[in-house]
Amino acid sequence: MDAGAVAQVRRFNRTVTQQVGALQDGFLSRRRPLGHSRVLWEIGADGIDVRSLRSRLELDSGYLSRILRTLEDEGLVTVAASPLDARVRVAQLTAAGEIERCELDARSEEAAAVLLARLSDSQRRRLVTAMTTVEQLLRASMIDVRVEDPRHRDARNCFAEYFSELTRRFDSGFDAARSLPAADEELTLPAGLLLVARLHSAPVGCAALKLHGNEPAEVKRMWVAASVRGLGLGRRLLAAVEDHARTRGVHTLRLETNRALTEAIALYRSAGYHEVPAFNDEPFADHWFEKQLSAPGPEGDPAEQ
Repeated sequence: MDAGAVAQVRRFNRTVTQQVGALQDGFLSRRRPLGHSRVLWEIGADGIDVRSLRSRLELDSGYLSRILRTLEDEGLVTVAASPLDARVRVAQLTAAGEIERCELDARSEEAAAVLLARLSDSQRRRLVTAMTTVEQLLRASMIDVRVEDPRHRDARNCFAEYFSELTRRFDSGFDAARSLPAADEELTLPAGLLLVARLHSAPVGCAALKLHGNEPAEVKRMWVAASVRGLGLGRRLLAAVEDHARTRGVHTLRLETNRALTEAIALYRSAGYHEVPAFNDEPFADHWFEKQLSAPGPEGDPAEQ
């Protein structure tokens, strides 16, 4: 890793933590630190179950519990069992909590306006553009991609979203029963594998690899959630599938796709895939692609990408 880049990230982090008030005990001149105010804001008007809140903020369970107890003691939050499932604890804002959240919103907007007012018009444009870019790249860096059991609930969620999107986008709809199979056993080693991408513990993408011994392998189930498109996740998933294929001795990787998936077609072509004659009878395919893979590098088996 470039030492200069690491040093720049650290300087940026120090500047941002000071600017946003993370070093102060009273964030935005209130009685609580930034972490407590952020939890209050994330609970929101509709409330949220504690497990989702912990995942969204990536907080330690014990630490979040202490924050919630403090907010409860202040009369801003209640935490109780869900009426739908007693095993699920739900955090809700009280009336006082709603008022405090609105006050935090107002003060946060005022602080942002003060920051921007100190800059020229051109500086403001540059800052806002840079912040947009930084936010996107930070979100991209927070996505975790790992090999997952295709029977896992997150994998099932990805498949359901993938099939739903194909149904919406294909001219004639999509019927998984008519499509060539990619069964659970075919996406489990040694027959194949499935990669699942998660952001804040929620599944946001997947890609699968089907192995066929000495024959070309196949890329299957490539899907990225609309909420994270534009972050380069599709390219990252494709590269991870290729890495796994290389380490297993695959020399040729194939995939098929429908003409409606224009973004996917552009990705495959830019990643070095070239169009070839149909190599299977997939009824929903209009284009068939192939790529020759180089030998694996010295890093070895990418068990967790």
